[in-house]
Amino acid sequence: MFLVYYFLFFVFGASNALDTIAPNQSIKDGQTLVSARGIFELGFFNPGNSSKRYLGIWYKKDTQTVAWVANRVTSLSDLSGILNVTDQGNLVLLDGKDRVIWSSNISGSMRYPVLQLLDSGNLVVKDRNDSHPENFLWQSFDHPCDTLLPGMKLGRNFKTRMDRFLSSWKSTEDPAPGQFSVWIDSNGFPQLVLREGAAIQYRAGSWNGVGFTGTPALKPNDPVCDFKFVLNENEVYYKCDPTNSLVSRLWVNQTGSIERLILSSQRKTWLHAYSAPVDQCDNYSLCGANARCETNSSRVCSCLEGFVPKSPEGWSLSNWTEGCVRRGSPLDCKNGNEFKIYAGFKLPDTSNSWFNTSMSVEECREMCLRNCSCTASANSDISKKSGCLLWFGDLVDMRLRTDVQQDLFIRMVNSEQDRTDKSREVGIIVGSVGLMAILMVGLILFIRKKKLKKQGMLNSNYKKYKTGDGKEDMELWVFDIASIAKATDNFSSNNKLGQGGFGPVYKGTLQEGQEIAVKRLSKSSGQGIEEFKNEVTLIAKLQHRNLVKLLGCCIQEDENMLIYEYMPNKSLDFFIFDQTRSKLLDWLKRIHIIGGIARGMLYLHQDSRMRIIHRDLKASNVLLDNDMNPKISDFGMARIFGGDEIEANTNKVVGTYGYMSPEYAIDGVFSMKSDVFSFGVLVLEIVSGKKNRGFSHPDHYHNLLGHAWILWKEERRLELAVDTLGESRPPPEVLRYIHVGLLCVQQRPEDRPSMSSVVLMLGSECSLPDPKQPGFFSERNLFEPESSSGNTHSCTTNELTLSTLEAR
Repeated sequence: MFLVYYFLFFVFGASNALDTIAPNQSIKDGQTLVSARGIFELGFFNPGNSSKRYLGIWYKKDTQTVAWVANRVTSLSDLSGILNVTDQGNLVLLDGKDRVIWSSNISGSMRYPVLQLLDSGNLVVKDRNDSHPENFLWQSFDHPCDTLLPGMKLGRNFKTRMDRFLSSWKSTEDPAPGQFSVWIDSNGFPQLVLREGAAIQYRAGSWNGVGFTGTPALKPNDPVCDFKFVLNENEVYYKCDPTNSLVSRLWVNQTGSIERLILSSQRKTWLHAYSAPVDQCDNYSLCGANARCETNSSRVCSCLEGFVPKSPEGWSLSNWTEGCVRRGSPLDCKNGNEFKIYAGFKLPDTSNSWFNTSMSVEECREMCLRNCSCTASANSDISKKSGCLLWFGDLVDMRLRTDVQQDLFIRMVNSEQDRTDKSREVGIIVGSVGLMAILMVGLILFIRKKKLKKQGMLNSNYKKYKTGDGKEDMELWVFDIASIAKATDNFSSNNKLGQGGFGPVYKGTLQEGQEIAVKRLSKSSGQGIEEFKNEVTLIAKLQHRNLVKLLGCCIQEDENMLIYEYMPNKSLDFFIFDQTRSKLLDWLKRIHIIGGIARGMLYLHQDSRMRIIHRDLKASNVLLDNDMNPKISDFGMARIFGGDEIEANTNKVVGTYGYMSPEYAIDGVFSMKSDVFSFGVLVLEIVSGKKNRGFSHPDHYHNLLGHAWILWKEERRLELAVDTLGESRPPPEVLRYIHVGLLCVQQRPEDRPSMSSVVLMLGSECSLPDPKQPGFFSERNLFEPESSSGNTHSCTTNELTLSTLEAR
């Protein structure tokens, strides 16, 4: 049988889907090994536009995504590369002059070694007669590159001292180890960290039995992977065991972002499931020692109770690097100390901690109290409510995480505990006074409510609004039609602010003087009652400074209306596409607007309690308040994704030409990456002051994306902003925003960054990967018909009608 195998190999070659070769056989450039079920392929390739050749493993369904590279450091200059398997089972990569480019350097040997590419993506050398699945002489899983595949370990073997870690590529054209790496730091209690060089940039935290305290999304019982963390005397490692046929990977990219991606079997493209770091609180030790970070607070950094800023001057200037120190007396074992309990915390840096996995909570706290240097304690495993973690000295890199159910016990001196008790007593007194004040305010509001009802302004003021399934989801002001008609002067044309995709929007003034914006659903629009309820439900639950605030609604007779806070500066398109008004937006205002939109989209995708896909992000749906703060509006086409859902498909595609991503417009598939595409278009429009759709240029018939791409390739990148930024533009910043915009509009969804990566890229000076060709990069007919309204347009593409909405 083995001779038959030899014969087949030599007759048909390695490119005929063989997954195994034996000694004295080889793989030449142009030949490949393919795993048994056709998931992975091994062969020679060029990364990006480079002419250099490498031996690597890629996904058979996505040949552009390389999971592993053998000769990362030393490339081949031509097509002469050949991979040999020696009689001892060594892998040797030679060039055309028989020089060794790379070798597996196996120290042992086997009697009948064979090289096999497994369906897990693992390239292994094993004995052909050994049926045990893990008796390998050598395996690529012991030498990861930038990708962690299911079944691959990330960690350290204490006996062999082998470290398995990820390291980013230098660039999209150079797979050599880059500046970012992901490790299990085994100092103290092991934790997952992202490093730039030797410095920690992001700490996912220690494993607490149910997940990493700083990245709880990477946890057991995942729909695709069963994540595991193992710590014993022999080794420590983290890995995910596949639970189904879905293909996934954990990847560290060239910008210093850890991303979890899942391959869509429907479109054979990668879908974003998770990424980190997310925001500024993920920057390692942003607030210094003995302080906590909270993104949604007016103060990002605050000292722990019993601590004060070490540098009050720096603290007042938002320079928190020196952190906080204990107030008053130091820890004193003789006088006894107590613990302050903090819940929902990312545990402090554990690299200098002590741990014992068998102790109880009580034993742990008692041990801390007996040691004069102990500053804090916690469970090491909250799933078993056992194990002990002790910290000595300063507590570093903490942030508030409401999705982490873990208690941290921070030691306090008695004087601080007494101060806390006195504060509690004062709080009780103040609380009593406050309760009386609340009752008084409530009485006043009750009287005012009855008065307003008599005036006919509200129908059952502040009543519970029920969604279509009958569940009471939120409380909203429910206006009657008479009060809205009066507020808008009977929907006077003089009060009309604009025409949205589903109807006109009017300015109104309530009887108490509050200005409002009224979105009146047109009876002939494509938005029905379900879409209307969808928008009401979504906006009422979302609270963010960069999302428009919903005040109430009106569902009466044949009328469906939404009542928003009034935005005095109208919408973004009112400014950026007008030659006169655009001069009011200098560069600082433009980057402020772009940053606000990015943070609003990040909230929708990741930080809110729901995962929201907007599906119609465009300039006219970004409103501007009195201070030119951007607020994303119009959620009529938004879609809620469940916790395990990463993409959806519809036969009814709705959107605005020029902003829709290719996969959505053509295939009806939408995800967070389709919103990222729309955001990228918006960035390029804000920078250039030109519309993507309707853009014209004397030298070509491309849209704005095509024009930006041409300027980028021809090294004339600043020309995109020449008409908008005048003398105020700082070239490096402009280039960065153009760069990020082009990364967001790349053709393939998996190439686009997540919104968390976008926020980091806009706010830092980290290196960025080179963008690839944008979507819809083809010259169009200059004389194609175009609507001047800027609203939703209808046409048919691949039998999909772009005029109606699939609601859920």
